[in-house]
Amino acid sequence: MTAVRRRLGLLVVIAVLFTAACTDGDESRSPDSEPTGAPAEGQAALPATEVEPLVEQLPELTLAPLSAPRLADGLTPPTNRWFSGLVFGDEPQPVFPLPLAFSIDDSSFGAGLPQVVTSATSIVGSSQRDVSVEVAEAASTVVSAYDVASVTLETRDAEGSPLGRTTVAEGWPFVSHVAAADETLSTSVTFTGSGDVAVAETAAGRWGLRLHGATLEGDTISLSEGDAVVLFPVPTDVEPDVIAEHAVPLTGTSATYSVGTDEVSTELTYDTAGGTPAHGVLPHQASAAGDDCDLGSFPTVYGTLTLCPGSTLAWSARRQRPARGLDLSVLSDGDRAELAEQVRSDVDELPDPPADTYFGGKWAYRTAQLMDIARQVGADDAADQARSRLTEVLGQWTQVDGCAERSAFCFGYDPDWKGVVGQTPAFGSELFNDHHFHYGYFLYAAAVLGADQPSLVEELAPVMTLLAADVASGSDTGVTPQWRPFDVYASHSWAAGTGEFADANNQESSSEAVNAWAGLQLWAQVAGDEELERQAAWMMSAEAHAATTYWTNFDAADPVYDGFDHGAMGINWGGKRDYATWFSPAPSAILGIQLIPMSPSSGYLAGDPDRIGANVDEAGSGPLGDYVLMYAGLAGARAQDALEQARALPDAEIDQGNSRSYLLAYLMTAVADG
Repeated sequence: MTAVRRRLGLLVVIAVLFTAACTDGDESRSPDSEPTGAPAEGQAALPATEVEPLVEQLPELTLAPLSAPRLADGLTPPTNRWFSGLVFGDEPQPVFPLPLAFSIDDSSFGAGLPQVVTSATSIVGSSQRDVSVEVAEAASTVVSAYDVASVTLETRDAEGSPLGRTTVAEGWPFVSHVAAADETLSTSVTFTGSGDVAVAETAAGRWGLRLHGATLEGDTISLSEGDAVVLFPVPTDVEPDVIAEHAVPLTGTSATYSVGTDEVSTELTYDTAGGTPAHGVLPHQASAAGDDCDLGSFPTVYGTLTLCPGSTLAWSARRQRPARGLDLSVLSDGDRAELAEQVRSDVDELPDPPADTYFGGKWAYRTAQLMDIARQVGADDAADQARSRLTEVLGQWTQVDGCAERSAFCFGYDPDWKGVVGQTPAFGSELFNDHHFHYGYFLYAAAVLGADQPSLVEELAPVMTLLAADVASGSDTGVTPQWRPFDVYASHSWAAGTGEFADANNQESSSEAVNAWAGLQLWAQVAGDEELERQAAWMMSAEAHAATTYWTNFDAADPVYDGFDHGAMGINWGGKRDYATWFSPAPSAILGIQLIPMSPSSGYLAGDPDRIGANVDEAGSGPLGDYVLMYAGLAGARAQDALEQARALPDAEIDQGNSRSYLLAYLMTAVADG
């Protein structure tokens, strides 16, 4: 496509988008007037009709070859999923559809009940196969289908014909296998019993097997096309028949959400071929555990998982609301004068913007906050200077055909990976690592600038919409996946694109994930996209709830934490949890990476001054210590001391996404709020 045709097409797209955005009228409505309720029937944020025309405008850009050797044709590559390790890499990796561990090879699949071991710095679940199932004549296994919580793997013979399909799902304590042709399976342990239920003793406990039309003889299972077997661990003190009643083949999962004034709710449905399934409730889903949750429980690295009967798992989380900037109206005249002087200095000394998508996004976010602070404290010259610089730099990033004209500060579309990539990668972004972290900063900055200068929204909209679609399309559009990093069942995101790890996927910075959805919601507000705004409110609230439940404020009384010596977690994986980071062993870094960037939307981290104080004391000073000081401000009585320390903090100890102006402003407001 020529540049002229691209620009002509872009003008049409912009006109359509901006007309739709303006039909709601008030682009600057307050968070209190955000839309609530559930998505309309058949409606999803960022649908294909909106995303596809914009993708056509971006230059094609492939920075890394796609290698997905175990993915069936026609499927969108499942990056950033709990099961990505089944698809990518030379060898499939174990995955953890809790309460199970699950693994495959070319001709077999296996499941185990993770044995959880807690140490001072880690909580680790094993990935052994308690039961292994060999598929006769199988030559390969590929992922043939997946949805919000389940994945189906197809075993094929040497000619590529399907033999059977195996399905596992998060929160579903079963493995189901349905024959696609006449088929023979052999098990690593011998199941015995009468009727359609059989039991085997393994080193990890009892496992059950329910037959649906299949026949069992010793360690051999014979199936005709359409027959099924369902494998499951048996909880302690529960009879196998009690669980077997719910061991029915799974056909898929689906999710809906609603956004209320005070809370958001999620419903995850397990669809079956007949009968009533069971599902597992983790600590963040405690509101779902009713009196009928009497099917037993399993230990997991995230805490006790309780089994409940039924096809729908529904839980809620406190509604979190984003803010574009700090409220500096509460500050004294002296504080405002100090900030005015500081923000002029910080704006005068703005560094050159980095070209990669992570530090480039942080630069934009930082500059947007400087602009907002300057405006609020009456430093109009600094506000104008920051606005001009931010407008210039975001103008480069949001030039749709920028990558056709230059080699940096631009985005393109990768048709193989099906997503948007920045020309200059960082931290594996070309492999789709961390896109929500990176793009969240851009969305946040664009929202602040767009609220300040509404006339710029039209110019920013096409690329910002594409960044939003890359990480948050409400459906698989054919050019972007549904909710790329966001895991509905876990209520948090996964950061690794291909997830090629023995402990499955992982996420380090829970706070940058929350920041992403806060930025998404704020952008949706200025763009007038109510459905995206509603979805982002759900995602932000769910992610914030998981962040506190599993990273910064977990329930230390849960037996899983016995022997764990820390008050915060650094990295959560599918199968383990570590007091660590990818970049530093310093305690300040381990806590700080759960705080960065302490945005105006970070209020979800507050609420427990004693826990905050204990976390701050453990972290001490060091890398990301500026964010630890800001976090200390949420502990009330510590705010004034933290402010004094911030005033004396060396420039070299302030993160690239932060500034002394913002650091001081954050703590000044904390002191003023008491």
